[in-house]
Amino acid sequence: MSSLVSSWRWDTSTVLVVALLGLAYAVCFVKGRRRGEKLSTGRAVCFAVGGLGVWLYSGLGVVGVYSGTLFWVRALQVLVLLYLVPFALAAGTPFTVVRAALGPAGRKRLDAMLSGGVARALTHPATASVLILLLPWALFLSPWYEAVLRHGVVDALTRIVIVAVGFLYFYSRLQLDPVAKHFTQGLSLLITIAESLADGILGIVLWLGPLVATGYYSSIGRTWGPDARMDQTIGAGIFWLLGDLLGLVYSLVVMRRFAADEKRKASEMDAELDAAEAERVTRKAVRRSAARAVEEDDEPVSTGLWWENDPQLRGRFRR
Repeated sequence: MSSLVSSWRWDTSTVLVVALLGLAYAVCFVKGRRRGEKLSTGRAVCFAVGGLGVWLYSGLGVVGVYSGTLFWVRALQVLVLLYLVPFALAAGTPFTVVRAALGPAGRKRLDAMLSGGVARALTHPATASVLILLLPWALFLSPWYEAVLRHGVVDALTRIVIVAVGFLYFYSRLQLDPVAKHFTQGLSLLITIAESLADGILGIVLWLGPLVATGYYSSIGRTWGPDARMDQTIGAGIFWLLGDLLGLVYSLVVMRRFAADEKRKASEMDAELDAAEAERVTRKAVRRSAARAVEEDDEPVSTGLWWENDPQLRGRFRR
């Protein structure tokens, strides 16, 4: 446990990417506030701490230190970068912050980019879901994983790709930022269930299947900690159980947004029904007014003598 605070390393790629993203977000946030835009401080903290902070620790802290030595630590790192970090980044609404800092022309260009054909294709539920489902399978069950362990450049680029795929998924599913097309949160809930099943299947494959990257792990000559089989079993359990736990948290968020969407739709439907009822009452009142006007036009014109307007005396004293 002491390694959580005592084990550190330098990771240039992580520091550089996190610093650039943090600086850009901070500048846009301050500029947007100066323009009078209402930007949430809580979402900014979520972006900075839950997103960038965890991302930075996963590269520099104990997770980054042992990610090239223990399989279960690498599995934990992938899980954090694929689910936890992107979720916090998407919850920070970065596109909203950027949009708030831009002028009218810049906002128009950003809106055009976020609603264009490429954005529609990338944010389609099938695209983001397939990418986030297949990425762990492709990483752990192909030569890609050993290349990540052996080559620092491949490792750095892979971690950036993992965060990008995760962000694309949560950005398109949470829909807190402007998106090309809004999809129902019920669909997100179904996709989340499918992803939990896929993570569980991958966990079983890693648990019962052959060892991965045996050449690399044999070459580092590790003589402490769990053996190769137990190491991979622990990693499979982490990816399976912790992945389901994070999926459960995300499911609760989706269910909350689903309930909010249903409430909003019910309010809109009530408003439409109230408007239709008001229009019907107005038309009925207009028809009644028209009928009264016709009745008044059909009444005999008064001569000015009071007895001629009385129905009984009119017939008796008719001239």
